[in-house]
Amino acid sequence: MSGLGGLRNTVRQALVAHQLDEQITARFPVGRRLRVLDVGVGQGTQSLRLARAGHEVTGLESDPTMLEAARTALADEPEGIRRRVRLLEGDGRETGAHFLPGTFDVVLCHGVLMYVPEPDPLLAGLARVLAPGGLLSLLVRNGDALAMRAGLAGDWDTALTAFDSPSYINRIGLPVRADRREQLTETLTAIGAPLRAWYGVRVFTDLAPNDAEPPGSPEWERLLAAEERAGRTDPYRAVAALLHMCGVRG
Repeated sequence: MSGLGGLRNTVRQALVAHQLDEQITARFPVGRRLRVLDVGVGQGTQSLRLARAGHEVTGLESDPTMLEAARTALADEPEGIRRRVRLLEGDGRETGAHFLPGTFDVVLCHGVLMYVPEPDPLLAGLARVLAPGGLLSLLVRNGDALAMRAGLAGDWDTALTAFDSPSYINRIGLPVRADRREQLTETLTAIGAPLRAWYGVRVFTDLAPNDAEPPGSPEWERLLAAEERAGRTDPYRAVAALLHMCGVRG
């Protein structure tokens, strides 16, 4: 779990939190307690944040190590927040075995699709458990900018390969894949949760070393403001390392 408190992950979590709150505020009455499913809960950053805001959260995680990290983090929360969070071991591709249709108001699937060779069945299952008007929040590796990291690092062979293939090796050495915005937009429409908003995540900080730490104030605020502005401004957001895509169930 190296790097979970580092610059790259901290920027990612902060930007996604702000963007997600923006979409929730736009689509649900203020003060409504939402039913949230977090598929690939990881260390629980977004789940715990939403539980602190008063929402009922179910976290689904297939990696025992990450699930234990989420449970450890949850154990440090006050009892009232612990009661609002349920953590389950399971695969996001099997939501139909765990939940009834229309169970959730918000479904998060952040940093998961890159590990799934065929994402369409997973996405269809996520849309199925969304209630009408529910929000589907996806965070994916940006296939349209896959050559950027390698090219900026001077790795020309990898950069050239990335123009023609969605597959790549991530920083922890695993073979994974990226998604292109146009194709994912078509998929969201096909599963009944068409795209309503999208953002770029990590336009400027994706090349930071794994051990880079967030800077102190006020540099952190300036960095985050620049990333936030770029993540919602063309043409910058189109070349972000990650895409945050939000669909709404019809």
